Amino acid sequence: MNLLNRLWGGMLLVVVFLPFVPACAPYSDLRPGTVKQIGPSAVVERQEVAVPAIEAGPPPSPDYVIGPNDVLFVNISGHPEFLVAPGNMNSKVQGSRVDGNGNVHLPLAGAVYVAGLTVAQAQERIQKALRKYLQEPWVVVEIADYKSRPLYLLGQFKNPGTQYMDRPLTLLQGIALGSGYDTNASLRGARLIRAGKTMPVDVYDLLTWGDSRANVWLQPGDTIYIPDILSQQVFIFGAVKKPGPVPMQQGGLNIAQAIANAELRETGYDFHHVRIIRSLSTTRGELLVVDFDRVLRGEALPIPLMGGDIVYVPKSEFGTWNDVIADIMPTLQAISALLQPFVNIKFLSEHN
Repeated sequence: MNLLNRLWGGMLLVVVFLPFVPACAPYSDLRPGTVKQIGPSAVVERQEVAVPAIEAGPPPSPDYVIGPNDVLFVNISGHPEFLVAPGNMNSKVQGSRVDGNGNVHLPLAGAVYVAGLTVAQAQERIQKALRKYLQEPWVVVEIADYKSRPLYLLGQFKNPGTQYMDRPLTLLQGIALGSGYDTNASLRGARLIRAGKTMPVDVYDLLTWGDSRANVWLQPGDTIYIPDILSQQVFIFGAVKKPGPVPMQQGGLNIAQAIANAELRETGYDFHHVRIIRSLSTTRGELLVVDFDRVLRGEALPIPLMGGDIVYVPKSEFGTWNDVIADIMPTLQAISALLQPFVNIKFLSEHN
């Protein structure tokens, strides 16, 4: 029964793609009763590729470093006026906020620079500043509100938004601040973004297989993004009339459907060497060469595509992957925000 289904599938594909086949192509009808063996795959070449992942590194100091927007609670024995800084009387958090220049403003002492200091160091500096006005002041400094080390959780978190780190956090601990991810999360596309660049950190392997090597230490301003699996798409370029994204269907999308959706141009294409750039995770991928001509002939099943796949139909029989990348590089750069993190790291970052 499976063989019969496969035969019918191959025959239907031939019918669907007949309008795209040149009149001179040597295709012919099968004789009645002909039985053909359908191969398991039209992939003729498969190359695994990877990028070096950053190392987790040693644990940072557990001491919190004060920065702008933090609120400090400064207690000076015998001086209750220090408990609430001027201008903060209506604040929900009692204390003195560190301004954008890194100064905390206190009665008598005025502006005291505390950015980049630990609590103990800030306490010593404030105490030193107050010695000009008070005899042996007794000073205690606490952090009333942590606001200088943001972490942005975007996408399919149960609790997305901005969190603030009150201590050194690993990637896994940062994800936990968002109460985990929901059922629509596309973990293969999950990424860590730092200073505007996607980092080679395998969030997928960390969350799926528990690979602790990917559990790196976070930095202030980091963004963890988990896309929605329901909005996945593939991209098709080359010898097609409608290049660009093709939405993934609920039941999946195969290479035949993707090419049909993009509409082949009338002449000038190579069906024997259709290329696919596939992202398996943030740091791992595959380069596939597909003999799509075998699919048209009913000799192989059309391979299913994965979200984020980049399909390239060559315009002629030119050979190397470098040629393919060079041809589509301007387009990839234009849509880089839509691409899987592996493509951005492996190809786009190498050409910036």
